[in-house]
Amino acid sequence: MHTTRQATVIRQPQAVAAQRAQRLQRALLLSGLALAGGLLVGLSDPARAATPVSNTFQVQATITSSCTVSGSSLNFGSAIDPLAAATPLDATSTLTVTCSNTTPYTVALNAGTNAGGATNFASRTMKSGSDTLAYQLYLDSGRSTVWGDGSSSSSNKSGTGIGTAQTLSVYGRIPSLANVVPGSYTDTVTVTISY
Repeated sequence: MHTTRQATVIRQPQAVAAQRAQRLQRALLLSGLALAGGLLVGLSDPARAATPVSNTFQVQATITSSCTVSGSSLNFGSAIDPLAAATPLDATSTLTVTCSNTTPYTVALNAGTNAGGATNFASRTMKSGSDTLAYQLYLDSGRSTVWGDGSSSSSNKSGTGIGTAQTLSVYGRIPSLANVVPGSYTDTVTVTISY
């Protein structure tokens, strides 16, 4: 005859609590590892944390040389008495040149509209109707260098721009008033700046 015995294991409450605590620790450890693994995968995901990429581009501007020139009227006088006025009769005018910084320039004057040709500097003449009055324009205050375009025994004026206005003096002279007919005499001179 076989006898079956049943053994009853009675666990103490302290042992049960310890086992539960160990299981909880394992579960927390596994959860922490899973979370850390997910973060590492997330950090390596290019869509979430892309590596910076650099490149370059050009910034540029091209500055051209530029010049302007203007002149003021040269007026020998508005009430000249040909019998009393000393000759030669001198007057001064100015040209204003503005060129971009470091730009070399040359300023030329033509012979005027009444000289019979743009380079007939020796024949510069003002007119009042058909009457004429000879005059000349010079580069220097001593009135020895005729201001023209560099041809026909004339000279031009060279300089270098500074980015702001520069003033050039024009020295005029009427050599004689002998036998001049009363009237208002004029001429128009063209100034050309080359750069």
